[in-house]
Amino acid sequence: MYASHFTLPGSSSNQWMLPKEWKAMGGELCDKCSTCIASEFALVAADPDNADKKFAGHWATWFTKDDVNTLKAAGINTVRVPLGYWIVEALVNRATEHYPRGGMKFLAEGLMWLRDAGIQVILDHHALPGVQTAGQMFTGNCTDDVQFYTVYNYGRALTWTAVMTALSHLHPNFKSVFSIQAANEPIMNASKTPGYGEFQKSFVAVVRATELLLGIEVSGIPALQYDSPSTAVGLGGLLADACNGDNSGLFKTGSAVVKAVTEAIAILVDMELEFGSLDFGACKGRAPLTTNHMDILWQYNNPANPADAAIGPQSYDHHLYYSFGGVADDNPDAYLRDLCNRQIIQNDIALRNTPVWVGEWALSTQFNATDDFLRKWADAQKLVYSQDAGWLFWNFKLEQTNPLVRQWSYLEGLRLGYLTQDPSQYHDRKVCDPYRSVSSATNNPTSSKRANLPTPNSLRRASLRHTRAKQHLSY
Repeated sequence: MYASHFTLPGSSSNQWMLPKEWKAMGGELCDKCSTCIASEFALVAADPDNADKKFAGHWATWFTKDDVNTLKAAGINTVRVPLGYWIVEALVNRATEHYPRGGMKFLAEGLMWLRDAGIQVILDHHALPGVQTAGQMFTGNCTDDVQFYTVYNYGRALTWTAVMTALSHLHPNFKSVFSIQAANEPIMNASKTPGYGEFQKSFVAVVRATELLLGIEVSGIPALQYDSPSTAVGLGGLLADACNGDNSGLFKTGSAVVKAVTEAIAILVDMELEFGSLDFGACKGRAPLTTNHMDILWQYNNPANPADAAIGPQSYDHHLYYSFGGVADDNPDAYLRDLCNRQIIQNDIALRNTPVWVGEWALSTQFNATDDFLRKWADAQKLVYSQDAGWLFWNFKLEQTNPLVRQWSYLEGLRLGYLTQDPSQYHDRKVCDPYRSVSSATNNPTSSKRANLPTPNSLRRASLRHTRAKQHLSY
């Protein structure tokens, strides 16, 4: 059980979280993010000669060892690190794609601090090759030209997965990484995400194939009958042997899994030359990573069930913000009545999406919230979201001069008393009691029949994502 999580950003400045710094870096502020310099892609395209230096300056100052000490003192035990695919620089087509370089060393440094503090880490593939959702800064390129759902970009995402899986086991700074997320917030309409269910299965297969090559045992999969390699170069020979004598079903010659692992090995060889030897001896006794997916309730129109992709330990992620509309009427009573009767966790469990954490939420509202309401709002969300694996708050901090800091910054919420100093505690554990209703349309915690769960339209309203663009920073 993960008692309390929150989300750790790490890549670019952006116009809604860090508007002052974003403008200082050469970014712009606008209502429609595709029309100005409001993303990594746009900033690098506008100033390619200086962008890497600008981003390095941001990365070096936004998340520091002092922040880790503050988080540890606040009782935080887990962070979710949102990453763009471009952190694996070999995957970027520099002729057409514009993203900052040099992020991996900053990621490794931040993970070292978290490791030393005993804080667990989820690596979240937050911005995927080709862009997974239209019109969102968090994808790294605010565009309506969504190209992730193609064989080519699924393939690049799988190669990214193999590289990050290997680093999670081989790089000493990554020791506290316990989970990798396949894809943050795909398009909610499943009819517009062709092949996504197969991608989920391939994602898990890539993680497990990489682990088998490293000599990591995964329950239910036959181990490879070969000695584990001692260098990244040796992985190539072991992969060839595995393809010739595969008894796991993961190493089918010509498959997307083998292609991704093959490409990842070449990248790891270059990384080993750049960053020094990876510790292959550290793999012995390592537990397999927990694969993580957005839950089935995130999509509608007959989505694939990510539970069908599971091989070994797996978890699920649900996001819910009330402040972007479509969830409840914009007043305090409506918010609390809707939330306190919402059966997010129970509905996921009924569909085999467990353990599940609510990986993004905030204190944001569509109305001017009083301090008293925000204390209740914090308690109620923590109560509802902590019924399985726990929760992660978005975000740990914003620019202090940002008018949104009061409701979007975990540390500011602590300072103002909305959130408790011990994240497992509450101001009022009975905050939901006056609002619960046995007749609520969302109150059906036990049925495993799809027909008895909330309808697709109500699910979409429950999860309605950002009608106003909200970028997540990533290393």
